[in-house]
Amino acid sequence: MKENIVQKNKEYIVDILDNGFEGEGIAKIQNFTIFVPGGIKGEKIKILIVKVLTSYAYGKIIEIISKSNNRIEVECQTYKRCGGCNLRHIDYEETLKIKQDIVQNLVNKTLKNKIVVQKTLGMGNPYHYRNKAQYPLGIGRDGKPTIGVYANRTHEIIPMKKCFIQDEQIEKVAKFIFEFIIKNNISIYDEITMNGEFRHIVLKIGKQTNEIMVILVINGTKFKNEEKLVYELVNKFANIKTIIKNINTKNTNVVLGNQNINLYGKGYITDILGEYTFRISPLSFYQVNPIQAEALYYVAIEEANITKKDIVFDLYCGIGTISIFMSKYAKKVYGIEIVEEAIEMAKHNAELNNVDNTQFIAGDSQIVLDNLINKENVIPDIIMIDPPRKGLDNKIIDNILKIKPKRLVYISCNPSTLIRDLSKFEDDYCIIKIQPVDMFPFTSHVECCSVLCLKN
Repeated sequence: MKENIVQKNKEYIVDILDNGFEGEGIAKIQNFTIFVPGGIKGEKIKILIVKVLTSYAYGKIIEIISKSNNRIEVECQTYKRCGGCNLRHIDYEETLKIKQDIVQNLVNKTLKNKIVVQKTLGMGNPYHYRNKAQYPLGIGRDGKPTIGVYANRTHEIIPMKKCFIQDEQIEKVAKFIFEFIIKNNISIYDEITMNGEFRHIVLKIGKQTNEIMVILVINGTKFKNEEKLVYELVNKFANIKTIIKNINTKNTNVVLGNQNINLYGKGYITDILGEYTFRISPLSFYQVNPIQAEALYYVAIEEANITKKDIVFDLYCGIGTISIFMSKYAKKVYGIEIVEEAIEMAKHNAELNNVDNTQFIAGDSQIVLDNLINKENVIPDIIMIDPPRKGLDNKIIDNILKIKPKRLVYISCNPSTLIRDLSKFEDDYCIIKIQPVDMFPFTSHVECCSVLCLKN
């Protein structure tokens, strides 16, 4: 039987035939699939089998017998444990090819139209691109307070080291806050007892403006030496524009609670994307890599072929970034988003940029879409969609297919749900382009912009 082909704790020599969805190497032993994290296509590797399931197993690298030309030396000390950069050991250009192949394989398996996926749009400098950091605080194995990142698939905190994808300035701010907490004997939250004050430090930075937001997530309403920390932070880092205390007293994995108390500044920062300025608040979504977000938006807008006669719906619009980008070309843009704070920020952003042909509506996309189409008789010419990882609800797809706008532009952070959803549009729409964009270099994540044109 298949499960007896390989045995746990036994060593084997395998050839890596391909790389999978998360960058892992894929090998075969008598047609039995072995996933090998860290393996690269073309390598011969000695592995130890660490887990055997019915139809596949996992192997751990013991020795690389024949190394790929695409393997590089890794400068990061923690990448294997944190799992944040699971492609760090692969040459950057090769990671772009892997991402293109991931999307192409899904197209080949699922779609009737075997469209050729475009080459992944990479970054000129794929380092220190993240504009947001969430650092958990906790008690380490040695019983001492620690700050860092969670180890992959666990809640164990790996102590903070230099991160090569995180913005360097906000890393320095996090270290300063942690040192202040230790120096002033402020208690750290314990997930087991649910006691202690500090839970997380969350930081955001405007990549173009250099403005920094500090969010202090605490288990309670006040922490010791609160005013002193604010004073020292503002004096140490001139570009900190706002400091917010976020209250999270629930026993939850969710980082931010719902209550924000402004300790310093206006409660938001700004950043510039293209020719527009955007306000960023604590709870609203803003692209983590704005350089690539700008590139993605220009791809989407160019392919949407918007004219001044067109009404555009932007579903899952967030703080209105792409809605405002599109407003320049459209007659009117309707932005729809379930997070009310994001919609308020979108309205502010339109006002800030003197954009007067947008309307932002808070609510579930399915309900708002239904209301606009069926009650207000607003029929879009183009629909822009940028849903969460789970993709589109069937009701939304049905509503879109009822009105059949001339073009759909679907931006997705999950190729699997993207291709699944595209297959549901294939009878009525031609898929004319799928463009992967490397929004998160050295990780297995790939963003895609796909363009659909109504048949006939």
